[in-house]
Amino acid sequence: MLTNKNSEKAKLKLERSEKLYEEALTLVPGAVAGIRRPYNFVPGEYPIFFKSAKGGRVTDVDGNEYIDMLCAYGPIIIGHREKEIDDAVIAHIQNNGFCMSLTQEIQNQLASKLKSLIPSCEKAAFVKTGSDATSVAIRIARGFTERTKILRCGYHGWHDWCVEVKGGIPPKLYEDIFEFEYNNFAQVESLIKLHSKEVAAIIVTPVGHPLAHEVEMPKNNFLQNLKELAHKNGSLLIFDEIRSGFRVNLGGAQKEFSVTPDLSVFGKALANGYPISAVVGRAEVMDMLVSKVFLSSTFYPNSLEQVAALKTLEILERDKILDAIKEKGLRFALKVEKIITNSQIDCHFSGGPWMPFITFNQDDKKLYKKLRPAFYTHLIRSGVFLQPYHHGYIAYRHSDKDLDYTIEMIEEGLHNIKKLI
Repeated sequence: MLTNKNSEKAKLKLERSEKLYEEALTLVPGAVAGIRRPYNFVPGEYPIFFKSAKGGRVTDVDGNEYIDMLCAYGPIIIGHREKEIDDAVIAHIQNNGFCMSLTQEIQNQLASKLKSLIPSCEKAAFVKTGSDATSVAIRIARGFTERTKILRCGYHGWHDWCVEVKGGIPPKLYEDIFEFEYNNFAQVESLIKLHSKEVAAIIVTPVGHPLAHEVEMPKNNFLQNLKELAHKNGSLLIFDEIRSGFRVNLGGAQKEFSVTPDLSVFGKALANGYPISAVVGRAEVMDMLVSKVFLSSTFYPNSLEQVAALKTLEILERDKILDAIKEKGLRFALKVEKIITNSQIDCHFSGGPWMPFITFNQDDKKLYKKLRPAFYTHLIRSGVFLQPYHHGYIAYRHSDKDLDYTIEMIEEGLHNIKKLI
């Protein structure tokens, strides 16, 4: 229930953050990396530099504390600075070391664990980032099928074949990539008919999360139909589970939706913030990496992230973390959906229970361009860290009190922006 219907929040003090930003502009192109730049938030209202994080909260360099509903864009599945995970990593550093010319045995333990959890995993290869993993999966698919063209849906990273911004990339490097819309099976059928036996793979995020648009779940057997269509055409189906993996289900969205692809990629929540991702799939497909398809890196075998991943998975299973997150997320979603309906603001909630997102529907008068920044300005001034153009996440360390306060600020924010209509 809204307690103060006319609550206007004071602008945050961000002097230190802004000073560091000005300094960074002289040292780092764009000051900070891509999606973290001020124009992706509300310029002048959001901090640009954080200082620390613990549990479900983050603190910026000016001392402002926030409920962290962005979770580092997804990796924080349990909470920041989880002692049990960090202690396992520190012990491994002290007792063993982590960067060596040969592989440590923790690799086998982690691969075996993934095999026990993920339906599509018969073998696994470990890399560092989501972009690494999706690009490796595409290379494997092309090697296995000896075909070139790729049908894609979703954000798959920054590499040449999939990046949205094409500056610096010759067109010939992505001329064999064809996009389709999530849940638009007819569009995929048309692309298959057009390119037929040239299609190596269909890659899709099993949960749809297009940039700045509502999060979508599969409809009308979309994922199963993709699998049948791919196999009928002699193509592979790849699930990009970088966001959905170890969040929607311990076995990924593929287990949640009962559709097993040929290849899958996992990352983000796999190690609760440590940089690791995995490519997994059918043994005969993955074995392209034995000799036909090349994959190597100085740092891919490093063991610290593997230790963190194994400990994270242990905790997720032992403490039934995903059940708790789903329960929190469902409760959050139901309350926010009711608030939005009662507000009569032209906006939409999606992504519950795992990836909450409030988007403002486009209108002819472009009112949404005023409502969106005003709403998210209210949230950040209220100490709730969400992103205007990217869905959020629910973490295990978000307390009921945190989520109830966030719900209250969402209601308050929607009420306050009515004056703009």
